[in-house]
Amino acid sequence: MRHFLPSLIALLSGVIGVFAFSPFDYWPLALVSLFGLYASTQNLAPKLAAKRAFIWAFGFYLYGLWWIHNSMTLFGGIPLWVAFLLVALLAAYLSLYTAAAIWLAQRLVPARAWRALLVLPALLIAADWLRGWVLTGFPWLWFGYSQVDGPLAALAPLAGVQGISWLLIFSAASVWLLLQRHFRWWPSVATLVLWGLAVGASSLSWVTPTQESRFALVQGNIEQSLKWIPGHLEQSLQRYINLTLPLRDADVVIWPESALPSSEQELAPWLQQVDRLMRERGQSLITGLVSQPDSGETYNSVITLGKNAIPYQLEHSNRYYKQHLVPIGEFVPFGDLLRPLAPFFNLPMSSFAKGQAGQPDLSVAGQQLSVAICYEVAFPGLVRANTKPDTDYLLTVSNDTWFGQSIGPWQHQQIARMRALELGRPLIRATNNGVTLVTDEKGQIQAQYPQFTMGVLQAKVMGTTGLTPYASFGSAPLMAWLLISALVGITQGRRQYYGHQQRLAAQENLRTRARS
Repeated sequence: MRHFLPSLIALLSGVIGVFAFSPFDYWPLALVSLFGLYASTQNLAPKLAAKRAFIWAFGFYLYGLWWIHNSMTLFGGIPLWVAFLLVALLAAYLSLYTAAAIWLAQRLVPARAWRALLVLPALLIAADWLRGWVLTGFPWLWFGYSQVDGPLAALAPLAGVQGISWLLIFSAASVWLLLQRHFRWWPSVATLVLWGLAVGASSLSWVTPTQESRFALVQGNIEQSLKWIPGHLEQSLQRYINLTLPLRDADVVIWPESALPSSEQELAPWLQQVDRLMRERGQSLITGLVSQPDSGETYNSVITLGKNAIPYQLEHSNRYYKQHLVPIGEFVPFGDLLRPLAPFFNLPMSSFAKGQAGQPDLSVAGQQLSVAICYEVAFPGLVRANTKPDTDYLLTVSNDTWFGQSIGPWQHQQIARMRALELGRPLIRATNNGVTLVTDEKGQIQAQYPQFTMGVLQAKVMGTTGLTPYASFGSAPLMAWLLISALVGITQGRRQYYGHQQRLAAQENLRTRARS
């Protein structure tokens, strides 16, 4: 039991970290969880430290991502026990990055203080970046997201979500060293100064207001199990039209991702009728749907109708094609091998093509909207690349119906709000069944519609223009700092350790001579 207890503490420390994120939002628990990671690993040899780090991360990811099983069991035809194994395999894979960072830090720097303060934070952020890139990436549950409503939020326009993650890790290291009696005055002072600067930065404004627009976000609340059933199309179309007709005061009406369960080409006559209706009313309409142009590819798309810069027609340029697809959900790697294995690999619409990079903003009602479809909003580099200096709003449309009454959609909306913070743009988030909301340019929720309810969220939202430091430079300054801090930590840590070893050896030689 005595040998099992440290592993249990590591596991529970990882689980605790999930409660820092939405919908729980106990942001101080991010520090508690990261402190648990340090306490579980930093006094151990590299191999054992890596095992404990794996256990900590496994608890964090397994509990934090358990919501994924809904898409497997409810819509993929997979038994619950198989879904558990698959989510556990995903959690184990993601945990390898954390374990590798801990192992490498322990191997590179024997001196605990330098390793804990400078080397390990840099390596943990590098591990996050890697898992957000390898195999198309899965950049979920970065600790910086937990601070959208916390005191460190104002760092996002300066250093992005991972700048916040770094400060959380550095702060946990400072507390751990203090309790280890490895007191150094500068880590404690540096931590307090950085937190103070973060709080003070909340009063800074990086962008300029443009003009206010009236948005109406239609939440259809259509069951995913019914959406693609033949014969249900007419009900879906009628529901969105019925919810839209009373919205005469809105400048822009928005329907969510894949709101219309058919292709644009099949719906073209109906879309032209809606386009004429919205033009007569002097309104713009944005909707998500599937598009299958003459090229033969299938795209997850957002198109514009009504009073816009370009009149609607098939394949007009005032549209957006999703660039970053969801593995399994929107494309199946090694599909010829995997699709025969289980119904899960044959989910509806799981063979999409990727849209090109550098697509223009949507132009509607005299405003410019930068678009991210669903999962794309989790990739800060992609959303930053899509945002231009004259972009007025960030728009993300999503369909989180796949994940039922779980914590997944709440984590998703928290990620989307961080993009608003980083780029200094109001966020418009339209979903099929929640969480539908609008925020200001600091990611603070201005209006929100209840989950699992059919209806419309109406809000006046002020656009902004200009670039935050993060929008201008991205992660380059943070990467430079991480590289410098890691090099300093490795150099000083090894020098300190081996210098101490030489002094001990010299003292032992003196004692040996004295005895002889």
